[in-house]
Amino acid sequence: MDDNGLGKPLTDLRSVLIAGETIEAWAIQRRMFALAHRRVLVAATSGRFIIITRPLLGGFDLVNVRWQDLEEVTLRVGVFGADLGVRAGKATDLASLATQGAQRVELKGLRKDQAQAVYRICQAQDQAWREKRRVRELEELRARSGGIQVMAGAPPGGTPTAAGDDAVRRLQEAKRLLDARLITDAEYEAIKAKIVSP
Repeated sequence: MDDNGLGKPLTDLRSVLIAGETIEAWAIQRRMFALAHRRVLVAATSGRFIIITRPLLGGFDLVNVRWQDLEEVTLRVGVFGADLGVRAGKATDLASLATQGAQRVELKGLRKDQAQAVYRICQAQDQAWREKRRVRELEELRARSGGIQVMAGAPPGGTPTAAGDDAVRRLQEAKRLLDARLITDAEYEAIKAKIVSP
């Protein structure tokens, strides 16, 4: 690998790391793809995805994508280089590239082996955050479905019909969780018992 000219971009990258943040993988654009600007550097760190663009006249611009905001990453490997595509939610710095919704940026002509290493880190982070969101949503659904006792009389300030409607709604939600295989039969029975217990 030709390491000429890599000292400055890597120094720029290290200068923006926060305490405890480590570089997991990085990739730099091949010279033939950077005719009107200095080469783009991308990095996957322990906390985020970083894009450093460097104008011809010096300095650099930085774009951050938090791992939890990453929505999709794609990789296309060609003969001369690899293209990495990143789509992130509008809450990230990529929102500056357009006005609304998820934003996408294409990073063309990266060194192939480096781009593949960055892609693997991005995919691992994407899967980890999807699992975290799934678990959180499941916990919220379970919390909404269980733990409510329906008394024979009217609740304070309410009517027996309102309490009954709430119990029916919670039972239906628990049944949907069971049908979607998000909870076991035993968990469903436990939730049901909590809802209908006197």
